[in-house]
Amino acid sequence: MFLLKTFGLFVVTAVAEIVGCYLPYLWLKKNGSFWLLPVAALSLALFSYLLTLHPAAAGRVYAAYGGVYATVALCWLWSVEGLTPSGWDIAGVAVTLMGMGIIVWGGS
Repeated sequence: MFLLKTFGLFVVTAVAEIVGCYLPYLWLKKNGSFWLLPVAALSLALFSYLLTLHPAAAGRVYAAYGGVYATVALCWLWSVEGLTPSGWDIAGVAVTLMGMGIIVWGGS
């Protein structure tokens, strides 16, 4: 249960980070409203807060989070931006998740 809760928290954290970075992109590159920027700032603040909720050492949490972030980013690419991830994208995420597994289950 702890592992599932941690993974879910990582997913929510990744979405907050991606939203916080995607909204300024919309403002700069797609002529989005200025009001996207305060929402982006709030999303990035939420992202920072969510990272503090993990009980493990910060460096290990950030390193393990990277695998989930890469996975969520490709899901974002597909679902929000409408681009299908390539085989190379999928392979890269698989390698990243294996690295995350080594970090998480590799010992103390």
